[in-house]
Amino acid sequence: MDSSIGKILPVDGFIITKSGVTPKDDQVALTHLYQPILGQLPISIYQFLCSEYETNKEVQKQSHHTLMTYLSIPLDKFYNARRMLEAIGLLKTYVSQQENREYIYEICPPFSPEEFFKDTFLSLLLQHEIGKDKSTQLKMRFQRAETSYDGFKEMTASFEEIFHQGLPASSEEDIASSQKVTPAKGPIVLNNRIDFTWLEDALKQRMYPSSKILSGINKKLIVQLAALYNLSTTEIEKALTWAINDENELDVEEFKSACHDFMKKNKSTADTENSREKAAVQSADKPLSKEEQFVQMLERISPKELLEDVSNGNQAADGDLRMIRDVMTEQGLTPGVMNVLVHYVLLKTDMKLSKPYLEKIASHWTRKNVTTVRQAMNLAKAEHQKYQQWGRQRSSYRKQQSKEVIPEWFKKQDEKREQEQVVGASFDTNDIAERIRRLSGNNKEM
Repeated sequence: MDSSIGKILPVDGFIITKSGVTPKDDQVALTHLYQPILGQLPISIYQFLCSEYETNKEVQKQSHHTLMTYLSIPLDKFYNARRMLEAIGLLKTYVSQQENREYIYEICPPFSPEEFFKDTFLSLLLQHEIGKDKSTQLKMRFQRAETSYDGFKEMTASFEEIFHQGLPASSEEDIASSQKVTPAKGPIVLNNRIDFTWLEDALKQRMYPSSKILSGINKKLIVQLAALYNLSTTEIEKALTWAINDENELDVEEFKSACHDFMKKNKSTADTENSREKAAVQSADKPLSKEEQFVQMLERISPKELLEDVSNGNQAADGDLRMIRDVMTEQGLTPGVMNVLVHYVLLKTDMKLSKPYLEKIASHWTRKNVTTVRQAMNLAKAEHQKYQQWGRQRSSYRKQQSKEVIPEWFKKQDEKREQEQVVGASFDTNDIAERIRRLSGNNKEM
């Protein structure tokens, strides 16, 4: 049952207010930067609230029934989308403590593109949704050329030079009110995941300057990455130790990479445990067919082991592993699904890995939300003709780039090889028993 049902009622009233000044390029930031993270509905709700605030000059209470009519959505979808806006820092919600509930929706301005890409949390979220290459392209599009100050000397007036008479004495109330900090824009990340006292003690035991490493800006980065990747204090401590450079300073990029590696390791471990549990249940019920054993093998082994298996036990090439790593991380594929993709492409390309071909099929599987080995195998079979056409387009383009005259006997041999690959692409299981036996032997030795 949807837990959002009953959280808001159509008769509940609300008013809209606004904090801060909305930048001129907020629509560009919302469309290109926030929408890939949140989706279309939360952004539409945010734009509607902004429009209502601008058109109603006086604060006017409305009911959520009116909001449902304008947006043509049920209240549970509004509730879920509203919470996404709150979490990303675009909206604050207040509810009255009276019997008849009333809400105040405070609109918060979005980050400008420059602020967005300076925020580690938001920039990494966007990168995970659209990929590193597209995120970099967006950053370059919004990036302004830096002004050169060569040949110039700063002559900005200081506060003391202008206001030399000083300030009048302040009362205690004035001092207390001046110390209130305006809440920062951006996502709401709770600072209760990481035990900084434990981290400080751990760094001191390793003779690292904890106060220098755990500075204010670094603490914010630690909290954001821990929330983003769902990491524990122990994992953060290991990532920090890995990312400290020779000057005993935190290398931010190394720390990001280390946290990302911990996330992938945790995800891989969880997927492996789930596949083992499923395999144990299935084996207890009935004996498995060769194809079912093949599916379990692809779920259990890593892409590196698969490459070494098809190479008759020889070590996998570093270039192939880097290619698989990039495609796997950019498209968010599980190790098992990546194994199916590697196996399929090797059969289709005469045991050669092509990154453009891998990326094209991987992006298709990502859009189809393929998460299991069985789903990947079924989709590969169903879309085999389409993938075969993609392979031909790739081959024809490569042939157009070459001006060499191809002999007739070579063309016939190439056609014969392509026909054999078409037969092999159906995941023929004739050699599965031997492959499973060989991999099982390798695992026992480990």
